[in-house]
Amino acid sequence: MLAPVTAPGVRREACQGVRQIVMFNWPRYALAAAVLAGALLAVQRVPDGWRGRDALFAGAGLASFWIAASLAVSWFVYDRSPLMTARWIPGTLGIKPNTWLNLHAGLDEWTSALHALLPESRGRTLDIFDRPAMGESSISRARHDVQRRSEHADFRHLPAASGTIDALFLFFCAHELRAHAARCELFEEVSRVVASGGRAVVVEQLRDWRNFIAFGPGFLHFHSAGAWRRCFAHARLLTVAESSVTPFVRVFVLEKQPCAMSTAAWSCTCRSQDS
Repeated sequence: MLAPVTAPGVRREACQGVRQIVMFNWPRYALAAAVLAGALLAVQRVPDGWRGRDALFAGAGLASFWIAASLAVSWFVYDRSPLMTARWIPGTLGIKPNTWLNLHAGLDEWTSALHALLPESRGRTLDIFDRPAMGESSISRARHDVQRRSEHADFRHLPAASGTIDALFLFFCAHELRAHAARCELFEEVSRVVASGGRAVVVEQLRDWRNFIAFGPGFLHFHSAGAWRRCFAHARLLTVAESSVTPFVRVFVLEKQPCAMSTAAWSCTCRSQDS
């Protein structure tokens, strides 16, 4: 199989994506491996007629499957699929922006691609990491292990004037805000800075059956499509297109709506639990 062709100026190492996932989430993989080893050891020590033996076998098999499946799917998504080539971005965006913002939480793999794909646009990259709102330890490991060159910004108050950004990108970033209300705050700011008719591209894995099969309980780290749509609606951002880059990754293209639209029509309860 031929390796995907990346956008001009983008360089990726072999298996870079899956190596990063293991490096940033190694405690979870270590725990899963320990549970698997313990289950296999216990199976060897229990009597053949013990009723729990089959359950131990099943648990060991399930743990083995999810370890292997999560690594295989991560390799496919981040190292072999069209996702990281970035060539799908201009067509998905659907407009030719003069200005753009790229938001990330510490691991930025997209700025160079955006500059290469949108050479006539003025771009800016912001690191919106917020320790209280983004409590996952994997983020701290990612931030420690990668070089950071971006300007830091508060996701509640993006440093851009209202209505001045034609395109805004959030690649696997917004889900790191664990509270639904915090994500609503972020998209309120997205709506504020994006120009009328401007667009935002949100790329995320979803809390759905596909990612459950691939990642097991780890799929709870993602958020459901319904949770995302409630945030978009709260911020008066209309989903003008949805697409999938692999069965495991969803792309939402949002467009800012006129302020005259009824706020009540777009209301949502931002403190509700994620579905």
